[in-house]
Amino acid sequence: MPRTVTLRQIETFKALIESGTVSKAAQVLNISQPAASKLMMHLESDTGLKLFDRHKNRLTPTSQGLRLYEEVDRIFAGMRQVESAIAYIRREDQARLAAGVIPALAGAFVQGSAMNMLKRNPNVYCSFQSLSSHWILEAVLTRKLDVGLVSSFIDNPNVVIEPLPEHPLICIMPIGHPLAQKAVIRPEDLNGIAFVAFSNASTTGQKVEGIFKNYRVDANVVLTADVSPTVCQFVAAGLGISLVHPLFIADMEGRVVSRPFEPTTTLGLSLCFVRDTRNARLIADFVEETLANAKRLVERINQSAPDRMPPTLSVDGRDRPFA
Repeated sequence: MPRTVTLRQIETFKALIESGTVSKAAQVLNISQPAASKLMMHLESDTGLKLFDRHKNRLTPTSQGLRLYEEVDRIFAGMRQVESAIAYIRREDQARLAAGVIPALAGAFVQGSAMNMLKRNPNVYCSFQSLSSHWILEAVLTRKLDVGLVSSFIDNPNVVIEPLPEHPLICIMPIGHPLAQKAVIRPEDLNGIAFVAFSNASTTGQKVEGIFKNYRVDANVVLTADVSPTVCQFVAAGLGISLVHPLFIADMEGRVVSRPFEPTTTLGLSLCFVRDTRNARLIADFVEETLANAKRLVERINQSAPDRMPPTLSVDGRDRPFA
């Protein structure tokens, strides 16, 4: 009479499929290799399925093994959802802040804002979602999110807008790039230069495309990406230059060179939240830290510029030279 399949057998089977070898699966489960092998032999015997082909001491999943893994993975995914639900129920009485952030700022910038906010509110549970401005606004209006950081203009009487100071786009380039010798980058400087672009679906991409059209730039776009970390990483790697908002390079200082770009092209960023929200105090703290974080970052960029350069990044909405 077949024995009942055990949870330990299933755990070992899942670990073996995902790690590729019995020895690695044994390490994951903190058991011996012979024990793992025995569990797999018993699983095949108990189920009557041929789960692996054995060739030269290597195990390769059969079609039956892969089908079983799909079901096992689905069950374990359900278990993870149960664990998340348990954790959520435990936190019901804990203060929470749910924020939406455009992908361009979902990395180092929002991390800095959140960490400073959590220092002031150590017992708060935070959740962040990286979404487009449209979906962030919809989630804020339906109160699925407490606050959002967006790049598009919002005209809605039910939403409070806290604009970040406007900053002009800057030109970033790899260290040692020939354009780094210039104090200011202009549209004609971009002709034929390898350029890493944002997709036209993004606000930044649309701004840059407008510059190319208005000033008849013969752009040599070598790569297009949807999010700023990808753009900045390829620039740092030497693929080309790009035009970005200064907050996009929050974690790239020392890896790229930045120069002001003229004519000034601003990209407005705003924090948004609904009126009469239950989380007014936490939202206020997050807004305050985000504004302060933006100011600190731009000031660092200003201070890192060579003395001979006269860039005009602004920390208060007015163009002025670096101090």
